[in-house]
Amino acid sequence: MPHYHKLGKLPSKRHIVFRKPDGELYSEQVVSTEGFSDIYSITYHLYLPTKVLKIDEPFSVAPEIVYDKNMQNRSFKGFEIEPEEDYLKSRKPVLVNDDVCITLAAPSKSMTDYFFKNSSADEMIFIHKGEGVLHTMYGKLPFSYGDHIVIPRGTVYQLEFKTAENRLFILESYSPMRFPRRYMNGEGQLLEHSPFYERDVRKPEELETFDKQGDFLILIKRNEVIYPYHYASHPFDVAGWDGHLYPYALSIHDFEPLTGRIHQPPPVHQTFEGRGYVTCAFVPRLYDYHPQAIPAPYNHSNVDSDEVLYYVDGDFMSRNNIQKGQITLHPIGIPHGPHPGAIERSIGKKETKELAVMVDTFKPLKVTAFGAGIEVKDYYKSWL
Repeated sequence: MPHYHKLGKLPSKRHIVFRKPDGELYSEQVVSTEGFSDIYSITYHLYLPTKVLKIDEPFSVAPEIVYDKNMQNRSFKGFEIEPEEDYLKSRKPVLVNDDVCITLAAPSKSMTDYFFKNSSADEMIFIHKGEGVLHTMYGKLPFSYGDHIVIPRGTVYQLEFKTAENRLFILESYSPMRFPRRYMNGEGQLLEHSPFYERDVRKPEELETFDKQGDFLILIKRNEVIYPYHYASHPFDVAGWDGHLYPYALSIHDFEPLTGRIHQPPPVHQTFEGRGYVTCAFVPRLYDYHPQAIPAPYNHSNVDSDEVLYYVDGDFMSRNNIQKGQITLHPIGIPHGPHPGAIERSIGKKETKELAVMVDTFKPLKVTAFGAGIEVKDYYKSWL
């Protein structure tokens, strides 16, 4: 998890008198997780963060489920999701279960008229195309192609895009998203054998303090319902903060692959984990160097998990006719593996240039109407 960070003005201790230049008290807010038992941050606002002007009528954003029980290898062409100007309207859930929601989005404009807060889930936004800045009360977080942006639940944010074409792969995690425990020591520091290091984790920078009062719309998502809240002051009116809870970015290009003499299993590519799932990053790497190694992955039967692979860029050695932005879903209990000819083609190869993001879930995934609308017909026959 991210380590201690601070920006802006802070008093010498927590929960003591801390006044603004005009003599009024800053409004202290503790943002805590798991009650008061896990990581937290302390923020100092110019105005009370509790002043609600009104709440508009809530509306549902629950996905329509087409396949509630799936036992078929499937694939989806992610770039067939049509771009939309509005960020929230552009988010199209494709695969869901009780632990995660996997979403594709293609917003063409920045968020300007409202702010967004997911109160049900941590969000990991993978930037496939586009660049810009994530704005939160914790400061600015620039992003670009290949970044995983991790936004803790309860964080109010706006996305500013500097590009017109933006493609996002979003994972909503209904439990805290963490670095793999086997990568960390007892003090929470990433170990020497971890494929990434604290230096690779980018934290918010350049704190912006908005001294503004008025009517500020924050769309709050909880349990697949959006609640439109109108607040009396700008949500980014923070003069200073410190702690361990804040958004951060980790680029897939900074992930250093672990390799071996023979083929390594997917856990060596792991990036994050939560309740009921793990994520991985497949990056350019040297192939296995045993003189008789078969670099292509072996055929595999998932007896405990559904496997989702999102193809980002490069030459996907184990697949035939795979496009950028395509998703494959290989469910529990059904073998899958390299397409015909891929194993033989891989022998003698020295390296791969592929980029992909994987999500393995330990509960079956359901396919939404959006997913069914971009599905590759008869993908399950592609091994014939």
